[in-house]
Formats: sequence, C-alpha cells, structure tokens
Amino acid sequence: MGTIKDKVAIITGASSGIGKAIAVLFAKEGAKVVVSDIDEKKGKEVVKEINDKGGESFFVKADSSSAEDNKKLVEKTVEKYGALHIAVNNAGIGGPQANVGDYPIDGWEKVIAINLNGVFYGMRYQIPAMEKSNGGSIINMASILGSVGFPTSAAYVAAKHGVVGLSKNAALEYATKNIRINSVGPGFIKTPLVEENLDADTLKFLETKHAMNRLGEPNEVAELCLWLASDKSSFVTGSYYTVDGGYTAQ
Repeated sequence: MGTIKDKVAIITGASSGIGKAIAVLFAKEGAKVVVSDIDEKKGKEVVKEINDKGGESFFVKADSSSAEDNKKLVEKTVEKYGALHIAVNNAGIGGPQANVGDYPIDGWEKVIAINLNGVFYGMRYQIPAMEKSNGGSIINMASILGSVGFPTSAAYVAAKHGVVGLSKNAALEYATKNIRINSVGPGFIKTPLVEENLDADTLKFLETKHAMNRLGEPNEVAELCLWLASDKSSFVTGSYYTVDGGYTAQ
C-alpha cells in the first residue's frame, strides 16, 4: 500500500479497460487520480468507484487528439491539486482494418491524431508542470505493435512505433531533470477495445499468438505502470516494456 501516496496522477482513456485499471490501482496506492476521457458518463463512474473506496479522484473531459484539451487537462489538475507527478497517456483507438493500398485516409488521420499526436500533446503540457513539481514519471501506452507489424493495421502500428520512439527521445531530453519517460507495450488484453471489435474466432486465434495461450488482463498492465510510476523504478527511463504473455518472444 501507498507506493505513490499523495502523488498527483493524470490518466487518459481512463473510463474503461487498461486506463480504468490503472486509475483504480493508482488510487488504491494513495495517488490523487485525475480520470480523463471523452466518455463523461463512464469516466464519472470510475471516479465514483475510486471515491467510494476512500480514494481521491475527479473527472476532466478531454479529447486526446486536441492540443487545447491536453493543455486544459493539465491546468485543471494543477489548479485542483497544486502539482503533477505522474501521467499515463493511455487514450487510443484501433482504427480501420485494411491493407495500405486501400487504407481510408480519414481513418489514418484519426488514428494518428489520437494514438500518436495525443501522446505528444500530453507530454507537451505535462512536462512543464512536472518541472515545476520537481520531477515525475510519464508512462506512454504503446503496444506490442510498437515493435512488430500486424497486417491490415498500418495506422495503429505506425502510431505505436511512433509512441515508442517519441518516448525514448523525450526521456533523453529530460533525464537530468528528474522526469522519467517510458513506454509500455501490452499484448492483446481483454478490454472493450479488443472484445468489441473482434469476433470470437479472431479472439481465439489471438490467444494462440501468445505463448501463454491466453489474452492478458487489464490489471496485469496496470501493475507494470504502477512500478514505473513509483520510485522503485528510479533508474528506469527511455525503456519500452512489453506485457504480452510471450507474444514478441516468438
């Protein structure tokens, strides 16, 4: 208990799946959690769940693909809690499925806007706030597809490779300023993003792609993020950690 006690944390895409699991776990470990999402109803439900369990949380509606929304998210966080110590840039979408030669342009632009630009916009405003808070930890949600390809998912793969590279670059820039920046690469996890977009046969096939022969659970990703957010990972920056049941080992 309490590995990040009294730290202030922003979690984007926190209304469900991995983001929700991170928000609930961080609050359990003593952080003041800012739940952010475009889904206000589900986001406020997460806040209620946290607060009902004795945690401290509030909701800010924000579109990760908007630089202005990211700016306001950080401003509202600092206004309420006086600092920012941890950020998890988790918001993301799957996007259309098509080969590159057939990929819809609007679909490409939307995936890049949310999954890559959103991470940059987040860090653009989180980092100055963390500098004023004497440092912090940023965890950017990439994917196993930040290191390997996946046919018909060009935009998602490109965005997640970008997140890994962006995280490494930012880590180098702020390593001496007590701001650690890392990325996490989940395998296929039992989340609404996966379960609502793939049929049963595809999900069964994907299980076999993981050496453990199953999909991951959101909390298994959240536990790694907790370690990266805490002082237990004090010498870790610029790294990319897969949580993939052996998917990328094959």
